[in-house]
Amino acid sequence: MNYRRFGRTGWNVSEIGYGMWGMAGWTGSEDRQSLESLQHAVDLGCNFFDTAWAYGDGHSETLLGKIIRANPMKTLYAATKIPPKNRRWPSQRAFSVDESYPPDYIEEYVHKSLENIGVSKLDLIQFHTWEDHWLDDDRLLKALEKLRTGNEVRAVGISINRWEPWNAIRAVKSGLLDAVQVIYNIFDQNPEDELFPTCREKNVAVIARVPFDEGTLTGTLTPESKWPKGDWRNTYFVAENLKSSVAHADALKPLLRDGMTMPEMALRFILNNPDVSTIIPGMRKRHHVETNLGASTRGSLPAELQAELRKHRWDRTPTSWSQ
Repeated sequence: MNYRRFGRTGWNVSEIGYGMWGMAGWTGSEDRQSLESLQHAVDLGCNFFDTAWAYGDGHSETLLGKIIRANPMKTLYAATKIPPKNRRWPSQRAFSVDESYPPDYIEEYVHKSLENIGVSKLDLIQFHTWEDHWLDDDRLLKALEKLRTGNEVRAVGISINRWEPWNAIRAVKSGLLDAVQVIYNIFDQNPEDELFPTCREKNVAVIARVPFDEGTLTGTLTPESKWPKGDWRNTYFVAENLKSSVAHADALKPLLRDGMTMPEMALRFILNNPDVSTIIPGMRKRHHVETNLGASTRGSLPAELQAELRKHRWDRTPTSWSQ
């Protein structure tokens, strides 16, 4: 495993981290398997774990706490997120601070996460949704500063709405953030335009989420793919999106060479960008852990392949199904 500096925190984090949403928000999750996979990741050198209170109403956080306590001699970084008070993902321009993150509510959920994970201090607390105009509310500015200077968290960040990397530039420039979490993958390259240079300037860490485009970039989806009732992917891969996503993924398959898989290519594309501090693929099974973490040892992609993949940028705008 290779490690990268996590912005101005000075932490050295595994460049492949662990996204824990699938352990509580998708069908097929099973605690024994989840804990085994998490421990295997630790054994292979992964030290950055991203969860959220909303992943199973704290259940994913409790799983992370068990792994931290099972590895007392290792430095494991716990990143979690405060859910919006109105439970609306993504946020919308019309939402106010009072609807989403009033100061007393922020404190309440910091304490909930501390209790769930079982630590005295959270490494990274993130706002699970974000609107840059919230910075117009002085109460939020004071709440952010209180988090950064208090004794309950080490670093503060935000998770940016899907396909809206511009909607965090002001927050990064404010100097109040230590990290941003953004969708970045072969298709979604637009964070490179403005967000990444701003993070570089302010020494803010970048967490790349959705490296497989919710599964599209694994190359396993077909126009007939279906998921069990209640699975979140049913609401994202509506017919319109599924058909287009599969077509874009199929266009990448001829680029595979020498036994490289689609997931490996997707992760190594991101690893080519030094602005990224860590990538957080979702992993529920042991073999997912092995293949995803293995991308770190194989390093960045050849320049010719990287150049070809850049041609597959797919600029999208939020719609009713792009939560």
